[in-house]
Amino acid sequence: MNPLEVYFPHLTVEQKARFEALLPLYETWNARINVLSRKETPEQWRERHVLHSLSIARFIAFKPGAAVMDLGTGGGFPGIPLAILFPGTSFYLVDSIGKKIKVVQAVAEALGLTNVRSAQSRAEAVSERFDFVVSRAVAPLSDLARWTAGRFKPVSRHALPNGLICLKGGDLTAELAPFGRRVQVQPIADYFKEDFFETKQIVYLPA
Repeated sequence: MNPLEVYFPHLTVEQKARFEALLPLYETWNARINVLSRKETPEQWRERHVLHSLSIARFIAFKPGAAVMDLGTGGGFPGIPLAILFPGTSFYLVDSIGKKIKVVQAVAEALGLTNVRSAQSRAEAVSERFDFVVSRAVAPLSDLARWTAGRFKPVSRHALPNGLICLKGGDLTAELAPFGRRVQVQPIADYFKEDFFETKQIVYLPA
């Protein structure tokens, strides 16, 4: 059985169709613009990109009307899978590399994701405010915290205060030390049983 449907058993027919459409769309674009590894099997691709992105959804369920920025989205991860799962939440996918944003725009349009906007931009140039900023292995937490300072809405509508949610891996001891008890680390292996997630973690820093 598709692990996506095991971990997320309440997907709608439309959501299932969109997740199924992701791989062929990215294969088509990857042949033209290399945004993801071409050595991965379809199973590895779904696990390392789609399921990894959706680990954030096990950490927090974004509410309808919430605004989320995906900083350094690359080819659209974690933003695109999260946008499929949370159709009532607005996602703003940002990357400094134009060709990657071109892929993001094409994929979002092909899937009919009306809750996705994207832009070639650096975080410092974004003037909007968000409930959360998500990011996947883009930069050290200290840089991410600096780049997103002042980018959060002052009022929190979720159980978690507004803040930064990052997907990271490996030993984070030195990287997280400056933040002390402010930072929260959640092993993704608590959510997903696949070996790939043994060293993967979600790092949450409130604004």
